[in-house]
Amino acid sequence: MATNRWLATGNFFSSYREEQRIFFTALDRSALLASLCLLVLWPLLVTIDGKYMLVIDTILVAVVAVLGLNLVTGFAGLISIGHAAFVGIGAYTVASFARLLGENHVVLTHAWPLLILLGGLVGAAFGALVGLPAMRLKHLYLAIATLSFQMIFQWVINFMDFFNQGQTISVGRVVWPGGTVTRGQHYLFWYYVILTVIVVLAFAVRNLLRTRYGRCLIAVRDNDRAADAMGMHPGLTKVYAFALAGFFAGVAGGLQAYLYRGVGIESFTLHHSINYLAMAIVGGLGTLHGAFWGPAAIKALDLLVEGFSAWVGEMLTISGNLATAFKPLSFGLVIVLFLMFEPRGIANWWRIARSYVKQWPFRY
Repeated sequence: MATNRWLATGNFFSSYREEQRIFFTALDRSALLASLCLLVLWPLLVTIDGKYMLVIDTILVAVVAVLGLNLVTGFAGLISIGHAAFVGIGAYTVASFARLLGENHVVLTHAWPLLILLGGLVGAAFGALVGLPAMRLKHLYLAIATLSFQMIFQWVINFMDFFNQGQTISVGRVVWPGGTVTRGQHYLFWYYVILTVIVVLAFAVRNLLRTRYGRCLIAVRDNDRAADAMGMHPGLTKVYAFALAGFFAGVAGGLQAYLYRGVGIESFTLHHSINYLAMAIVGGLGTLHGAFWGPAAIKALDLLVEGFSAWVGEMLTISGNLATAFKPLSFGLVIVLFLMFEPRGIANWWRIARSYVKQWPFRY
């Protein structure tokens, strides 16, 4: 390793253990700590309207879901077009307790961390079940299998009376050591809860990739036959990749159920599965921080399109059809442009900027 860990222009390792460190330099560690302090402190220093806080919370929930999708699609190389169904399984796990016990039962209001964890475990079980076809299928055929699971999930929710036939199932307000979370505290409280979950899961993913199980995912993605020849089990690796993705999605679903204080099928449709996949692509497949850039970029695009549509509505009389068409047009255009010109996503921009700062004033 370079002598000066603050001003190093490159990383030089003398052992494999050094190369597996979480933080390569002291500057990396300090930058992360500063970023976390900023994320924790800014809501206390800046007053923000509730609807914008909800947007931020929604982005953070999407980050949790995309972290799981990135494991199965980015690191394991398996296409999944049913990720919203796994998120829905986590949400409907919480909703099931609300239907059985009542929305304000003590289990839902006091044991909410356990219910969110249970949603993740149920999501992992269904993820492993859906991952079983991956032992035999790949590419387009696996994509169709995950799409089928998405359709089955929507059909079950829409036609079962227990799930209120897809209509909203209410979830009560939670209680924590400070008392019941009031309406004015709701979005800020869940901001800190979701942020804590993201930090824990992100470190879990980073450490997973340092283990043999994480390297198995990458090996199977690059060449599953070569991985098999080296003693790995490609089939089981694919199954536990889907199980991990299901766990992350289930946790995201449980958080979303409590954040919105209700669960409805309109939040877990095929459109949302495509949305999650777009977030992973735009952020950068196979990168940890791509799961943070993607949701923020797609949500910012939605807000920009809504603002542009409102502006067009004031200028043109035919704005209704134009505004309706512009959102899917811009969404599809962004995905195509990223696939054509920046397939490694926004994470590659971050890599280039980081390398430039790290190597300055040298050009190479």
